[in-house]
Amino acid sequence: MGVITLENEFAVAVAPAKLFKAYCLETDTLLPKILPEHIKSSEIIEGNGGPGTIRKITFAEGKDLSYAKQKIEAIDKENLTYSFSLIEANVWKDAVEKVTYDHKFVPTPEGGSICKRTSTYYIKGDADINKDQIKDVYGKKTAGLFKAVEAYFLANPDV
Repeated sequence: MGVITLENEFAVAVAPAKLFKAYCLETDTLLPKILPEHIKSSEIIEGNGGPGTIRKITFAEGKDLSYAKQKIEAIDKENLTYSFSLIEANVWKDAVEKVTYDHKFVPTPEGGSICKRTSTYYIKGDADINKDQIKDVYGKKTAGLFKAVEAYFLANPDV
């Protein structure tokens, strides 16, 4: 089994605690509300929101990815760190065992935040995965997600 590790940073004009809350703690209510054209629903199907919890995200019809299951690996509200693994999805079933995402939310001098993310792809057998395509496609999708969250909070500062 091969491993591909990618590092990304996403700048967001929202304070780290607020971004952490939206992305890590209130995923099930906020993300479908912020991105209804992409996310149909998000729900905990096992656990209480802490480590070991399994979340199922159902995407809007017509997307390549119809659903994904995530397992929360670690969550630290004090240090604003969050780790989850993508353990099941309708894409890459034959090529990827799982993907683990480690996040750290840090403040910027301007009052916003940087989400530092390490993505680790565990490749099955000798499956061929294009590292540049992963970085390009999924990096852009995640950047778009954070920009949508940013736009939501800038439009709704009291939320």
